[in-house]
Order: sequence, then structure tokens, then C-alpha cells
Amino acid sequence: MTKEEKQLLLIDLCARLPYHPILNWKFLDNTSKDDELKTLSDLDIWWITKAKDCEVKPYLRPISSMTEEEKNEYKHMLGATLNSEGESIMFVYEEDFSLVIDWLNAHHFDYRGLIPMGLALEAPEDMYKTG
Repeated sequence: MTKEEKQLLLIDLCARLPYHPILNWKFLDNTSKDDELKTLSDLDIWWITKAKDCEVKPYLRPISSMTEEEKNEYKHMLGATLNSEGESIMFVYEEDFSLVIDWLNAHHFDYRGLIPMGLALEAPEDMYKTG
């Protein structure tokens, strides 16, 4: 992982801290047979910045995995409207932008494209289901 990739991952993880994403910890020295799954804490952020013997990747959901209910909530949050051809146009007012990012983080969506970059893993379908 390059320094730039690690910095991008840390920026992303810090924003997700309140939402307890699940991380995959892979120990590079092969002291552990299995990868360890754990939720993110503030201590983990410190550890990730210092650790040289492990690889940490969050489990995130691709935007394409958004449910119909989530799509409706997201469109409502974005103030979706229809243009003259009936196509949905979405926009975000500057003062609402942080709310949209918080919503995406709370739902564990990969809006930065970390999965295709190999910096995150695609979450199994029911990983973040509650109830």
C-alpha cells in the first residue's frame, strides 16, 4: 500500500469511526491462521497509523447494493426533482453536504471507490443488517 493510499484509507476510516465499520485485519507475519474481524475504534485508528505488520481493510457496501428503501431515502435527502423529460435530477445544497456524507458513512457505502482500488473489501449482503 502506497503512502497516498494509506492516507486516503485513514481519512475515510476516521469519518466512519462513529458508525463502527467492520475491519478485516490480516497479519503479514503469518502468526495468525485466520484474518481477524473487528469493529473500528479510536484506538484502532492509532494502531493502523503505526502498524507495519498488518493490513487493514474495511468492509464496505458498493453504491450498487443500495436497497429501494435506501434509494428513496437518498433521493429525498438530495432533493431529487424531475426535469422536463421526466429524468431524476439530484443536487445537494452546500449546507446539507455533510449530512449526505454522514448518511453514506452510516450505511457503509463505498462512495470513494476504495473497493475497486483494493483498499476495502465488499461487505457480504447481510453484514451490516440490524435487527
